[in-house]
Amino acid sequence: MDPTTLNELARAVAGEVMRGDPATAVGPDVVIDSRLATPGAVFIAFPGERVDGHEFVDAARAGGAAVAIVTRPVDAGIPQIRCGDAQEALSALARDVVGRARQGGLRTVALTGSSGKTSTKDLIAQVLEAAGPTVAPVGSFNNEIGVPLTACRVTARTRYLVSEMGARGHGHIAWLCGIVPPGIAAVLNVGTAHLGEFGSIDDIAAAKGEIVEAVPAGGWAVLNAADPRVAAMASRTRARIAWFSADGRPGLPGDVQVWASGIEVDALARPRFTLHVADGGAERAAPVALRVLGRHAVANALAAAAVGIAAGLDPADIAGTLSSAGPRSRWRLELTERADGVAVLNDTYNANPDSMRAGLEALRDLGVARRRAHPGARLVAVLGEMRELGPGAAAAHAAVGRMAAEAGVDRLVCLGPFATDLAAGARSADPPVATVDQAEDKSTVAALLAPYLRTGDAVLVKASRGAELDTVAADLLKGGGGECSQS
Repeated sequence: MDPTTLNELARAVAGEVMRGDPATAVGPDVVIDSRLATPGAVFIAFPGERVDGHEFVDAARAGGAAVAIVTRPVDAGIPQIRCGDAQEALSALARDVVGRARQGGLRTVALTGSSGKTSTKDLIAQVLEAAGPTVAPVGSFNNEIGVPLTACRVTARTRYLVSEMGARGHGHIAWLCGIVPPGIAAVLNVGTAHLGEFGSIDDIAAAKGEIVEAVPAGGWAVLNAADPRVAAMASRTRARIAWFSADGRPGLPGDVQVWASGIEVDALARPRFTLHVADGGAERAAPVALRVLGRHAVANALAAAAVGIAAGLDPADIAGTLSSAGPRSRWRLELTERADGVAVLNDTYNANPDSMRAGLEALRDLGVARRRAHPGARLVAVLGEMRELGPGAAAAHAAVGRMAAEAGVDRLVCLGPFATDLAAGARSADPPVATVDQAEDKSTVAALLAPYLRTGDAVLVKASRGAELDTVAADLLKGGGGECSQS
């Protein structure tokens, strides 16, 4: 946010200045972690089950914070603003920051989807940054804390705000849109992530669609024409429609159509394609060579392109930016080659059945590419638990085991509470995975695979974030000896 006075800050959060001169200037940063405090920062003390932010007000002051927003006074040498609720104070401050910036011309972009949100957010941010100062979330800041914290980074100079929005229930996205009202809203897909919390895919679609209902008539809804549940959201918005599809030209009525043709992958499994845009005038096309891995990245790139078109950018410029855009968030198909020539594909940030399929398909494509230089290269998958799938979790894990076989995995290592289901699915496929292991503990995986792996092999490591399989990927990288190279 732009620097403001204690008095103005108190007004924004409906609080009361308890200590300090109301005319004191504070900002620009807003933090809830005292370790992230910077000179002038606003520290919001969140009370929690394990950690109470009020206990860290003095630590925030030591880090440079100029004011603490609290729900009760704290004995610390720092100005304080008392409010009724820390979450509402953060949300109210973000609404105030965004509202002021929109009056100055800020354009807001929001996106949601069951998978690919963060990777697509990173691409959208890079497309928009080519046109002006852009604020986007760090990592997956997509909940009731991450969305307003990101919004609080907006200043008078910011031209675009990109907001990633997740949902764990009905009304969540609508509430987030109350903080960041979207002028452009994109829905990537509707899948089985959080199925255990929603109960059905149709309920997930109903919740995701709240984002397009929040767009005004003059705005844009960017929709995936290849996903029937997303396509059906066109009836839920007053906005103009920009369709995108990785399955050819969308055959649906709308204001803009964006699609890809000639999709292929290079030696590192990075997609190349021709970007097509039709927006009422002559159809335009431009080549794109992505630096991110996996064929699923084509749909993400097309969504980013459609957002760019809705923002008024030129297709050729968008294609150029996409071709130079790189991954910004860790542990999402992060490819590193060990010194001994074994490639490790770290996709451990999160997992659901849709992203598991995408990860396994990326591994398959990587294997095809690597066998050109190493004809005997083999594929290994280390797969763990997918969380929040509800009663169908066992069947979903068995299906992923079959996906591993379909992707041509030579050896599968299964971890976690659904390891038996993963293994059963892999063994029941036709043909089955040749070698299936059930590791007792994630700390044993690297030692289990050490005698097996050889130059050219590729290993995918993937599970839900709570399984913390990033440590397995790290152990595998240590096992190669010498330096590693990252792509």
